[in-house]
Amino acid sequence: DVNSSRTLQVSQQLRARNTELQELNSMFRQSVDALRDKVDLQGTRLETIGKVGVELSEIQDLNILMDHILSEARRLVHAESGAILTRDHADLVVRYRQNDALSEKGRSSGSIAGGLRIPLSANSISGRVSLTGDYINVDDVYQIPKDAGFRFLTSFDERTGYRTRAMLVYPLSTPTGDPLGVLQLANPSTSSGEAKARFDNDDIKIIRNFASMASLALERANLTRSLIMRMIAMAETHDPEETGAHVNRVAGYSRILFEAWANRRGFGRVEMARQRDRLSIAAMLHDVGKIGIPDSILKKPGALEPDEYKMVQRHTLIGAFLCHATEVQTEFDEVSHVVALHHHERWDGSGYPGEVSEELWRDRTSEIPEQPGLSGEDIPIEARIVALADVFDALSSSRSYKNAWPEERVLKEIQDLSGKHFDPELVEIFMDEIVRIRAVQTAFSHDSSESNG
Repeated sequence: DVNSSRTLQVSQQLRARNTELQELNSMFRQSVDALRDKVDLQGTRLETIGKVGVELSEIQDLNILMDHILSEARRLVHAESGAILTRDHADLVVRYRQNDALSEKGRSSGSIAGGLRIPLSANSISGRVSLTGDYINVDDVYQIPKDAGFRFLTSFDERTGYRTRAMLVYPLSTPTGDPLGVLQLANPSTSSGEAKARFDNDDIKIIRNFASMASLALERANLTRSLIMRMIAMAETHDPEETGAHVNRVAGYSRILFEAWANRRGFGRVEMARQRDRLSIAAMLHDVGKIGIPDSILKKPGALEPDEYKMVQRHTLIGAFLCHATEVQTEFDEVSHVVALHHHERWDGSGYPGEVSEELWRDRTSEIPEQPGLSGEDIPIEARIVALADVFDALSSSRSYKNAWPEERVLKEIQDLSGKHFDPELVEIFMDEIVRIRAVQTAFSHDSSESNG
């Protein structure tokens, strides 16, 4: 049976992922321990980098990890602004940008940089660092000698009115030397907040050691992302609507909603980040169970017949099974199981599958019986969040059977469904966070071609 073969293939890939991650986690712990023994820095800074290493080792989602790496690097050397760029064939892609000065003026460019691209060339600072593997530290990017062979790209400063001065750009690479990207840090200050003319030797030492940990964490997260995207590519082959861009947007919206929901409840920073990380990956896999649904149904251009729709409903059970198909269950697997199983529940109880009996769980080829769905807060918060994120993206995107709705119509529909399909509090949060939602929508819909390094 073709569908059973697909399910088995995904199950085997999940097992392989867990094995590889365990090996990389062991390497990561050894790297952190080695740094504790070898780094000769001021005691408080060494203690800080050790704690940061532990935090990095717990983050699996690539986007959350890159944002965290940038935040921690800036904090370690008191940099006012910075960016993290990754290698993508012949380009460097600006994944995240942070700028305290613009945030204070109410003109924050946002943490997500929208996937801005610059050609991978030795003519730019970041391009030179990525190609050579050597860091660059300059006092003033506007005073770089003409014979240096590289220059500062001024487009970001010109657009925002910001003034970049001192800049440290450090390479990120695997233990074998393969380039991953670069870390840009700009405009340093002392621990008391006084501006510094340049990044000093102590700053460079701590970023050197931080970069080695960050690079290993990125490699580990890339492994997770690679497997997830392979699984999504398999699903896309059978369901053209299940694209990488779609799942990245759903994950991004889910991160924003969970963060705001958790902040309302006073979650600590570490606990909030840990749960947000797990949800982000789980959100990407919410429809992975469609791998087990026949192509003739998933690729049908028109409306589904009632019996076909009942068959599609089974993807919730199949996806939940796949997330339980590994011998060692992690917290990530548990959240993925919950999201896959319950992301079609509705606040008023009219969704599916509702309570899943042992008999139904054992025989996932059966139709989901006519029964009430879970309702209200009986629906796990992770599933309530992904349900809203998924519908917003579906309505905002073109499909084989419809055009994308304009944003005004989408937002009205979501508000109309508050208390029916969606958790009213999450709808309120969604509207409050619409600016960040739009940033995610832009970041994972197209590429631009400008940067600042």
